[in-house]
Amino acid sequence: MRHSYRQLISGLLLLAFSAMIWAADLEVTDARLRLLPGDLPAAGYFSLSNTSGESVVLVGAESPAFERVTVHQSTQDKGMASMEPVPHLELAPGDAVEFAPGGYHLMLMERQSPLALGDEVTVTLVFKDGQRLPVMFQAVSPTAQ
Repeated sequence: MRHSYRQLISGLLLLAFSAMIWAADLEVTDARLRLLPGDLPAAGYFSLSNTSGESVVLVGAESPAFERVTVHQSTQDKGMASMEPVPHLELAPGDAVEFAPGGYHLMLMERQSPLALGDEVTVTLVFKDGQRLPVMFQAVSPTAQ
């Protein structure tokens, strides 16, 4: 039994070390979750920078605090606002993208438990190569940008 336990711990340490090295090549700043009243969807905003030497492709996100998390982009065309799902978002080496009102954002739907302003929520960014980057978002007012 001890042998299996040691293998499990070794495997988990290797996985964690690999994730830390990879995550060091991605930088997330200013992660905030704009809460709306009731069961309305929340919006996730942040800055994502790829400091690695290879392209990365964001393909989604998830959070235990919400049933569904999707990547969207808001656009304006001839005075008409629209919002479209974004199935993937590629960042070349050195690129950065801002998730902000009026542009890219996360839509977080169907809260699994009540949230209050100031609460911290983990959202995991999911990449095409299978890498996952957990990010701590802070719940902010609906009027926050």
